[in-house]
Amino acid sequence: MPEIKLTSEELRYMSLFQDITKVTARDCIIDEKNNRIIFLINPENMGIAIGKNGSNVKKLEKLLGKSVEIVGYSDNLEDLIKNLMAPARVKTIKLVESNSKKTVYITVEAQDKGLAIGKSGRNVERAKLILKRYMDIDSVVVV
Repeated sequence: MPEIKLTSEELRYMSLFQDITKVTARDCIIDEKNNRIIFLINPENMGIAIGKNGSNVKKLEKLLGKSVEIVGYSDNLEDLIKNLMAPARVKTIKLVESNSKKTVYITVEAQDKGLAIGKSGRNVERAKLILKRYMDIDSVVVV
């Protein structure tokens, strides 16, 4: 895992996340473009972090004035991609390197393609941010 330097703002969000959810976030990514904050946590803590009927997420969104997304982290590329694309069902993942650029092609069930891409490509954008940060992947293509 690459060394990630967190800003004081990200650290503040992570501390607030922990206060509200009682779950320690591994990372926090502020996505200004989509007005959201993405927290990466250990997958086994997803339920606790989200809270009953999403209560923790709602509380965080109200306090932060941005949408909050929680993703299960994994050091394993395949697991991380499956977590990023959930609830879309991932069929295959292919990593292609050319000219020192890495592209990951993710094949999902046909009926899940819209889910995987997300409204205005939000989910692909989220996958790009996280995969660039952890796996040095330059682009994400959902097929």
